[in-house]
Amino acid sequence: MHPNLLTTNANAVNYERANIVVSPLRQQISQELHNRPSPQVNVPTSITHLAVRITEQERDLEYQQIYTLCQRYNVNPPTCEASCYYQDFGGFELRWERHLEFSSYSFIRKGLGKSLFDGYATEFLPQEWFDNIIGELVSAVNLVMHEVEISEQALYHAFEGHQVLGSNVAGDRANVYTSFKLHSDGFSRILIQSKLLNSYQAGRLIQRMLEIETYQMMALLSLPIARSLSPKVAKMENDLVAINQQMADSDKVNDGEMLDKLSELAGKTEQLIADISYRFSATNAYYELVCSRLKQLKETDIAGTERINEFVTRRLSPGIRTCQALSVRLEDLTRRIARASSLLRTRVDLTIEQQNQQLLSAINQRGVVQLRLQQMVEGVSIAAMAYYLMGLLDYVLNAMKLSGFSVNKVMVKGFAVPIILLSTWLLVRFAIRYINKGKG
Repeated sequence: MHPNLLTTNANAVNYERANIVVSPLRQQISQELHNRPSPQVNVPTSITHLAVRITEQERDLEYQQIYTLCQRYNVNPPTCEASCYYQDFGGFELRWERHLEFSSYSFIRKGLGKSLFDGYATEFLPQEWFDNIIGELVSAVNLVMHEVEISEQALYHAFEGHQVLGSNVAGDRANVYTSFKLHSDGFSRILIQSKLLNSYQAGRLIQRMLEIETYQMMALLSLPIARSLSPKVAKMENDLVAINQQMADSDKVNDGEMLDKLSELAGKTEQLIADISYRFSATNAYYELVCSRLKQLKETDIAGTERINEFVTRRLSPGIRTCQALSVRLEDLTRRIARASSLLRTRVDLTIEQQNQQLLSAINQRGVVQLRLQQMVEGVSIAAMAYYLMGLLDYVLNAMKLSGFSVNKVMVKGFAVPIILLSTWLLVRFAIRYINKGKG
């Protein structure tokens, strides 16, 4: 059977499946469901987590850096196509994950240092390698998980006097403390205290807290952009209002000039939307992930501290709404420009139609004049032809008189005039009908 065809196991009925071809994406899709599993950690544990933005051009450099680290510790490196890599380096464990626009590094080390958040997890790392990690740093977290309850005074010193947020999570089996502040070492800090979580549950909790920290930073990347673009969008809105006001004064406005202004404004708006669309869409996606992870914490209150969910929602939501509001303003501006352009085009079409009507009226008037001129020319032509025919008749009568015929020239000419005029008119009308028939 073809190697790409499904087969049954040895104990099952062996049916022919010659028509069933395995999708080339089957293995990849199946593997995707199992990527990025939660770490399994034992208490106590120290973790240093980094998230860095990576461009497509930096992917190869990132891989080379990880490969160099693996060679230094004589461990198997990841494949070039790998999107995640988990490896025990002896004194610590490295968890590297490549996402769509950023990569994350988690350095996990069993036990605790001499003091909380002292960089215990990265002590075995070469400092030069750590300092030169490829990418733009977005999030850096030191996380400590241990069993011993910590006093308020110890919390105060551990978080360098910053306001500490805390919640009881995981069904009252763990306490989580953080400040979401950058401390003197450039890292934010998370402290988890628990005696009841097993290694798998502890790993899931750690992963959620690190994802909350990372995703909220990624979500807020759009906020400076929204703030910087807000005055520009306001100016574009004012420009549209000015154009609409000018359009209302139909006596003084140049429709062609207004249409050019609207086209230019529409082009700027569409360019702006294209520039920020991806970033703002990513912000919404990250915000949804943050909300999902917060919900999974299942928080309850710790007396005297604000819950993590309350803080994040209160501080993160306004920034996200600012970004969403700017997107709505741009979409509304696009619709308003389209309506104004449609109205202006309608007015231009009406103006053109009126001009066409005037032109047709002028053409009709010229046609009437031409008809009258034609009729006058026909009359003159009949008179001229009759005159020349009468001249010819005079020659005939003179010839007849010289030949001996007695002819009263005056009477003959008098009777001949109406006959000649009628004959000439009939001849001219026949000629005109013949010519018109040929044209048709």
